[in-house]
Amino acid sequence: MDKLRITGPSRLLGEVQISKAKNAYLPILTAVLLTPHAVKLREIPRLRDIDTAFKLLENLGVKISGKGQVETCFDAANISSLEATYDLVKTMRASILVLGPLLARFKKAKVSLPGGCAIGARPIDIHLVNLEKMGAKIDLTGGYVEATTTGLKGAKLVLSFPSVGATENLMMAAVLAEGETIIENAALEPEIDDLGNFLISMGAKITGLGSKIIRITGVKTLRPTNYMAIGDRIEASTYLMAALVGEGDVFIRGINPVFLESVISLLTDAGANIECGPDWIHVMPSNLKAIKIDTAPFPGFPTDVQAQLTALCTQIKGTSIITEHIFENRFMHVPELARLGTRIELKGNSAIIEGPTSLVAAPVMCTDLRASAALIIAAIAAQGTTDIQRVYHLDRGYENLDGKLRALGVKVERVK
Repeated sequence: MDKLRITGPSRLLGEVQISKAKNAYLPILTAVLLTPHAVKLREIPRLRDIDTAFKLLENLGVKISGKGQVETCFDAANISSLEATYDLVKTMRASILVLGPLLARFKKAKVSLPGGCAIGARPIDIHLVNLEKMGAKIDLTGGYVEATTTGLKGAKLVLSFPSVGATENLMMAAVLAEGETIIENAALEPEIDDLGNFLISMGAKITGLGSKIIRITGVKTLRPTNYMAIGDRIEASTYLMAALVGEGDVFIRGINPVFLESVISLLTDAGANIECGPDWIHVMPSNLKAIKIDTAPFPGFPTDVQAQLTALCTQIKGTSIITEHIFENRFMHVPELARLGTRIELKGNSAIIEGPTSLVAAPVMCTDLRASAALIIAAIAAQGTTDIQRVYHLDRGYENLDGKLRALGVKVERVK
């Protein structure tokens, strides 16, 4: 099993190109199921979760060509199965997103209840309750969601929580439903807009993207398209914090700074020296002060950056407080960070971080995708050589992580 070996401390210098967003491409990949026509997608990142999505689509009968190339082609004309099996869905929660497209186009779907990161329950009831309002019959049998319909119909859907996955699933279901669907309290994340723009490029009729009320008028069929997703705001945020912890001077390219405005605003208020352009962020050496922040749905501070910020705060003078409001079990990185010498106290859903702390290398273990990124940032600041084990978690969401870090001057190697 691979591990990353990082020798620190390191000062990051240079520039890094951000990959296209995994969290944008995963729903877009499932949306391929909505049309029998060819779909071409550009610059899909090479990640474990993307590989899982490819396997899931191929199991359903989608033909895929050009994997790993600049342009990948998808043909969902001849679907041979309507079942997303447990062996794939258990490894990636986003697999539940095939439910809406299969139900909309084929009026039937069988999808295993999802797995994925061990950071909280994340129930899918918001998906199911609202699909029922659109005319789906839902049965939970043997660990599977079995859904059928005589034809989905537009409905007014008021989400009890602005769930990203539920918003995406319902949008995809609605584009082929009869009549108008109104999704209220929709998620506002940029990846929602990106999915909407992708669907529009295929002929879907959608208004209200970027707002809490999305209106979709169903169409009979969707046309071919060629599309490229947005840059990955979580990856960009991770490199931003890695640069700050290493007192670096780094250009982060291929990302719209608007997508991580809450992160940039928090850090600049704390003293970070950051400049932004239309598709780049420049991070320079900074003198940071203690931070207090609560995670929240977009446009608030993203839960997917909470762990990375925790690691950064260990190097900031004063007492920082981070409160997690999205997931109930998202401080799994704290015990591993403690192995490096951090001073973090957990009280309820808050982490109280005393800094700065002189970190010393130690073997640590990844527990989930973003917690693993926190260990990378801490290892960059630590004195000595840190072995980070179970890096398959990182490979789910960070393309060529060791290569990009090495290009910025980090002493890192991947070892067996």
